Amino acid sequence: MADAERHRAKMAKRKAVQDAEVASKTIEKGLLIVNTGPGKGKSTAAFGLALRMLGYGRRVGIVQFIKGAWHTGEKDALASFGDKVVWHTMGEGFTWETQDRDRDVAAAARAWEKARELIVDPTLGLVILDELNIALRYDYLDLDAVVAALKARRPDLHVVVTGRNAKQPLIDAADLVTEMTLVKHHFGAGVKAQQGIEF
Repeated sequence: MADAERHRAKMAKRKAVQDAEVASKTIEKGLLIVNTGPGKGKSTAAFGLALRMLGYGRRVGIVQFIKGAWHTGEKDALASFGDKVVWHTMGEGFTWETQDRDRDVAAAARAWEKARELIVDPTLGLVILDELNIALRYDYLDLDAVVAALKARRPDLHVVVTGRNAKQPLIDAADLVTEMTLVKHHFGAGVKAQQGIEF
């Protein structure tokens, strides 16, 4: 019984600290979120936010910069939301697939133009720029121009940028940066990419 009372008192104290911390946060604004790192789950996390936003009746825009050659379950699932989701697959596949820098640069430029259209669309609550970090890593786009446009977005728009190797100026501009850390991956044990897990 004494243990239960000690636990209750400890949790009550913790709750008071937590409640005060939450109450001190008063700013509401659109966030620039970056999901990066060598671990799996960067795009998956972004699509989870899309689902959350849709749950509140908000529209979502998605531009895929690289993974254009893959058919994905998330695209099919989000299509069931009709015009609540605007999805543009602009990439032609991973850079090692195309092996053509000029073609990759042109595809990235088209994707960025589409992204800029979505960023200024007042009906969207969230814009996901999937694998934009890859296009920036290989200098397919002007980093300073991209960061400037993201910083100049309207105040209530949330933007998620995914992909490995996020560049420092983008990290500096972001409100939230999560680095997915690779601890163990089934691919290393010879398990292939599987429907419903990787795509």
